[in-house]
Amino acid sequence: MTSVPWDQARAAAFRAGADSARPAVEMPLAGADGLTLAAPLVTLTDLPAFATSSIDGWAVRGPAPWRVVGRVLAGGTATPLPDDGTCVEIATGAMVPAGTEQILRVEESRLDGDLVTGQPRPNPEWRVPGEEASRGEELLPAGAPVTPGVIGLAASCGYDALSVRAAPRAAVLVFGDELLTSGPPGAGRVRDSLGPQIPAWLRRLGATVDASMGPVKDTLDAHVDAIRAAFDSGVDVVCTTGGTMHGPVDHLHPALAELGASYVVNTVAVRPGFPMLLAALPDGRFLAGLPGNPQSAIVALASLVAPLLAGLQGRPSPALPSVTLGAPVAGRGSYTHLALVRMDGGLAYPVAHGGSSMLRGLAQSVGFVVVAPGTDGEKGTTLPLVPLPMFEGERP
Repeated sequence: MTSVPWDQARAAAFRAGADSARPAVEMPLAGADGLTLAAPLVTLTDLPAFATSSIDGWAVRGPAPWRVVGRVLAGGTATPLPDDGTCVEIATGAMVPAGTEQILRVEESRLDGDLVTGQPRPNPEWRVPGEEASRGEELLPAGAPVTPGVIGLAASCGYDALSVRAAPRAAVLVFGDELLTSGPPGAGRVRDSLGPQIPAWLRRLGATVDASMGPVKDTLDAHVDAIRAAFDSGVDVVCTTGGTMHGPVDHLHPALAELGASYVVNTVAVRPGFPMLLAALPDGRFLAGLPGNPQSAIVALASLVAPLLAGLQGRPSPALPSVTLGAPVAGRGSYTHLALVRMDGGLAYPVAHGGSSMLRGLAQSVGFVVVAPGTDGEKGTTLPLVPLPMFEGERP
């Protein structure tokens, strides 16, 4: 079987997700955080909708002195200034009365009885309608993630709810009779390190997921039953760990055949992690087969699952930033090499303990540099980076 080039596999995973994007739903602002805009965010009004004072002071008309004829506070409706030589006390954020020529800062004014004197500053001290945006202007495109800032912007535009794409639901199945779920490894058995971490990575990619299930017994019937049960729970994506090769206890491929699945990607020309796969069930939902070696599984997650989930959420294909190498990174012949790196002084350095079965290097890294087939990453070379999905403030 011919392995798919890494960049083509990544693109295929994104297209598969985009073609099956989650439906749009109306969500109250408070519940939209972390989801994705299903429609452009367009202003419902000018921002600001009316002229508003930037300071506390006096809205004045004509030359000084000015006679105080009223007060306008934030939330109130301002009546026009009637004549030259009049003013009203005005609060920050309050509506500027029609006829106002300048606003005098309170700390630069003098009040004597009902007369105000002072020298207004030359620049206007208020915001004009449409200064930030005009009614009908597109502020954000469909596909933009909803952050707290986006929620605040939407509220300022007058929205009570947003059209968003619901978060994809995912499940994690761990395969392997050799795995322990508690305590230290020993006596031929190893500790499952993927079951505890894959759900957390998926959440950082925008999916909702409960704890992982397993270990699933190394039999074909057990694999089929576990996959069916996971999809019966209503998830959009099932991520499995292990069993992606064709060894004596690797049952994922026969299980997919029994379930009538078709391959979107079946093995990728990348190291580590080449036996990764992505399959579609007849009903359009997806199974991502992650290799059993821990670092290989994370390579598969970053290569196939991240773009798949982006597509399902209606987001653009994840962009790959560039980094400059502070030390060389060897290539892997005809394979793309995804090599873990850490950042130091603005440069990317390969981490130690980077074997496919190791996690020590992963815990210290920001992501994988992409070394193209047939090349080496020389010191000073600028290469694409596949960043590990992180919440704000988590990068080492």
